[in-house]
Amino acid sequence: MLNSRKKIIDTEKIAYWIFLILGIMNVGFVLMICVYLVLAGTPAIAKIGPIDFLFGREWASTAEHPKFGILPFILTSVYGTVGAIVIGLPLGFFSAVYLAKMAPKKVRLTVEPIVDLLAGIPSVVYGFIGMLVLVPAIQEIFSLPDGSGLFAAIIVLAIMILPSIIKVSVTAIEAVPEEYELGSLALGANKIETIFRVVVPAARSGISAAVVLGVGRAIGEAMAVMMVAGNAANMPYSIFESVRFLTTAVASEMSYSSGLQREALFSIALTLFIFIMIINMILNMFLKKGIKR
Repeated sequence: MLNSRKKIIDTEKIAYWIFLILGIMNVGFVLMICVYLVLAGTPAIAKIGPIDFLFGREWASTAEHPKFGILPFILTSVYGTVGAIVIGLPLGFFSAVYLAKMAPKKVRLTVEPIVDLLAGIPSVVYGFIGMLVLVPAIQEIFSLPDGSGLFAAIIVLAIMILPSIIKVSVTAIEAVPEEYELGSLALGANKIETIFRVVVPAARSGISAAVVLGVGRAIGEAMAVMMVAGNAANMPYSIFESVRFLTTAVASEMSYSSGLQREALFSIALTLFIFIMIINMILNMFLKKGIKR
């Protein structure tokens, strides 16, 4: 008995130190990324000027007199993310509710593998299908000279965030104890009332995590939106205009950049990093307030 207890204690200590070291390593990697982005991104902002860099409306990095204004990229990223969430969040949420509480077993067994498959498809495949199918369809439906633009990017991003929202939301809804649902039904509530007034509020924290994951996927996507958005450094005055996101601005020019242009791309990466942190902080703040209520 004593030997078995010692073995258990030794195993627990080993596991504790392994997890502690791995956790410290993860924090260390994040800090290294933060420090590197700050060191690599601030020189260009200092040379260009924070106002001209953040609020400049023209990006001409290879011109004879280069200009490095990233306001079009910032606004495009904001509009694209908000549009994808407005479309993808309701679809993902109601799909998750249906799969978790309403769908027949055969339907669920058919749909869940499809959702898993969507989650595993590379982003370049989404972009390729969007470029071959979605962009020509938008061009024909709206009689446009070119279907590539912000609207196509929003549709692609909305589809890409669906698997994350559906899978995490289904898991959160299924984690709610069955007693909650039975108690509500016993008090006279019907199934729909029980789901939306008892089960969903109880699963709010997990659904909130799904929203955060969806927003992170939408903000950080580069390859798919580069293929369908037109990748032109224009102000997003129209949803059908060719635009460029913060992520695609870095991805499209990093391979041939040099000098101040390369430094400016690191500054864009730093701006994107801060942008994601601010959005996550705002989302967590609002979601935590909602959970407390």
